[in-house]
Amino acid sequence: MTKQYNKSYIFGITLVATLGGLLFGYDTAVISGAEKSLQAFLIQPLGLSSLVHGATVSSALIGCIIGGMISGFFSNRLGRRKTLLLASILFFISALGSGYPETLFFPKGEVSLNLLITFNIYRILGGIGVGLASAVSPMYISEISPAAIRGRLVSFNQFAIIFGMLVVYFVNWEIARGQSIEWINAIGWRRMFASEAIPATLFGILLLLVPETPRYLALARKDEKALSVLMKINGSKEIAQNILNEIKSTVDHSFKASVFSYGKKVIIIGVLLSVFQQFVGINVALYYAPRIFESMGAAKDASMLQTIIMGFVNVVFTAVAIVTVDKWGRKPLLLTGSIGMAIGMFAISALAFNNIIGISTLVFIIIYTASFMMSWGPICWVLISEIFPNKIRGQAVAIAVAFQWFANYLISSTYPAMMELSPAMTYGFYGVMSILSAIFVWKMVPETKGKSLEEMEELWKKE
Repeated sequence: MTKQYNKSYIFGITLVATLGGLLFGYDTAVISGAEKSLQAFLIQPLGLSSLVHGATVSSALIGCIIGGMISGFFSNRLGRRKTLLLASILFFISALGSGYPETLFFPKGEVSLNLLITFNIYRILGGIGVGLASAVSPMYISEISPAAIRGRLVSFNQFAIIFGMLVVYFVNWEIARGQSIEWINAIGWRRMFASEAIPATLFGILLLLVPETPRYLALARKDEKALSVLMKINGSKEIAQNILNEIKSTVDHSFKASVFSYGKKVIIIGVLLSVFQQFVGINVALYYAPRIFESMGAAKDASMLQTIIMGFVNVVFTAVAIVTVDKWGRKPLLLTGSIGMAIGMFAISALAFNNIIGISTLVFIIIYTASFMMSWGPICWVLISEIFPNKIRGQAVAIAVAFQWFANYLISSTYPAMMELSPAMTYGFYGVMSILSAIFVWKMVPETKGKSLEEMEELWKKE
């Protein structure tokens, strides 16, 4: 595959697509600063249990599962770009609706069960947007990227997810800084949710300026448009035509190819990549970060600040993955990350067992999250976006992402109960999962560095 390509054009398109990742991170992490206020504003006045609180905190994940499941349908019918546009609209509605759930339906400040349900519906709508974006943003980037830099560009999406989390941690901290608990519980949490409307609007506007992917256009029999996009990407009509011919040899215009057309192994690998990414426990650290640091003895403002520090660590080590993924390959990074995560989690487990809470815990949390961010965080998305053949990519990515969000929900919702039972056992479990993830990568995951999406198909034809 040639290395002649229009870098500025490709990076421009990628930056727009990664806004979907930024909103993914923003939407899923905004809850970390608002969850205690939601408990005080919505849950406690109604006399509801911590179980309801947990379900409310995690409700967006139900939407994520739905969004992941339907992403294949929409990305095949509407196209990758229009599906991302739909996600931006859902982000916008969810942002304003979650911040001001009384609007249109209820008197402001009057708490009721119906208000709680309405709030959860808005969060689920945002979750559907996240589910769509989480599947389609990396797919979009993968389908417009030359093989030589595809890993780097798809990894940018994970960078955007983490950057989105960092931004919202900072926004939440800035909103809460210097304010009374009463003000945060009445007004502050609303502003946290509503702030997402700004990046959602920007995402929607910029999407109108980028093209559909050439691989989708070929699927939809729009060869001339596909050729035009490929010429802009590659800077040569001859090269563009060769790539288009290669794409056309691997597509199915019906959109109805069986998801198992290439055997079960590729689907199983995609699903297990998704499940292991969640079972190692990363989102526990992200969703419950302020509460974890508070339990370590940090005050409210300090715990928010430590969460921001964690966000910076996440950004730095995701950047490490971006720089190395196309040089070192996918498997070495995943294996290194799994070992680092196992070390971090087993150490935290041992500290918890001995009731040691302090700076050492923070250090091992950083080792764990840094290991994840340079490996499983971005590389899982890279592999999910590239290992599936063109004919089944939309359907297969949807299955993998739906499993990912289901695993996310399972891990996030069981964390409080597991911690009540035994913190040492909880972190030990995530350590064991990290070891198993390394064995899975070593035994089952193929190396895809430098291969075109069409070349990838050959991996599974032999099955």
